[in-house]
Amino acid sequence: MKIKNQISENTSYQPKDRIQSYVAIALSILLGGFSMILFVAFLYTGLPSQIDLGLDEQANLYVNTMLCLLFFFQHSLMVRKSFRKWLSGFIPEDYLSAFFSIFSGLFLLILMLFWQKSTSFQVELDGAAFWFMRVLFFLSIIGFYISSRFLRPFDPFGIREISTHLKGKTAKEPIFTVRGTYQWVRHPLYFFCLLMIWAQVSVTTDRLVFNGLWTLWIIIGTFLEERDLIASFGDAYQNYRRSVPMLIPYKWRPWNHDNN
Repeated sequence: MKIKNQISENTSYQPKDRIQSYVAIALSILLGGFSMILFVAFLYTGLPSQIDLGLDEQANLYVNTMLCLLFFFQHSLMVRKSFRKWLSGFIPEDYLSAFFSIFSGLFLLILMLFWQKSTSFQVELDGAAFWFMRVLFFLSIIGFYISSRFLRPFDPFGIREISTHLKGKTAKEPIFTVRGTYQWVRHPLYFFCLLMIWAQVSVTTDRLVFNGLWTLWIIIGTFLEERDLIASFGDAYQNYRRSVPMLIPYKWRPWNHDNN
């Protein structure tokens, strides 16, 4: 799927504060980008405790669950169109994506910083299983990157919107098209995220809690995003749903043509 934002000239509109724009871009890249890189490392190495709160096993799992729910709430709330519309009453609309990136990065860093290790259950893979999971993990990263290239413009930090703002231009309504991995599955980025989450060589109690909660959240978030996409693109997206599966990229699956 490719969403094109066609830019048109708007010479009557000029940015009021260039310094503010550059600060927003810098913070978005610093917090959003840095947290994403750390998160990939966080998944690859397991989930080590950075700040040990000295709690027992059960309390650790409660803390970890609350950290996940806190991130889910922030991320899911700020990505909704209704919240963005409300927030645009306080900050310029061009800064909404950067604002989202900054806060998502901050909450993700908090999750990683305060995550509590729990090893009441632990399984370590070795041999062929170990290398299979390692290869799958890196293939998932490659798949995520390739899929992001098909989603144009892919602007997770809101840089494009602010740059357009600085140039005194405005963006027209997005156009819905399908290309690349989006021809096999409607949400390839989520699919590869799930692979990264589960492609692990060390499974502990806290890891199972993490994987379960994040899988559930991704599935729920996918359905919520579907609702927004239907509202934005109408019949075009409904037809797309009927021919391409949502998360499992196998066209032979029996639910391919359902309205799932």
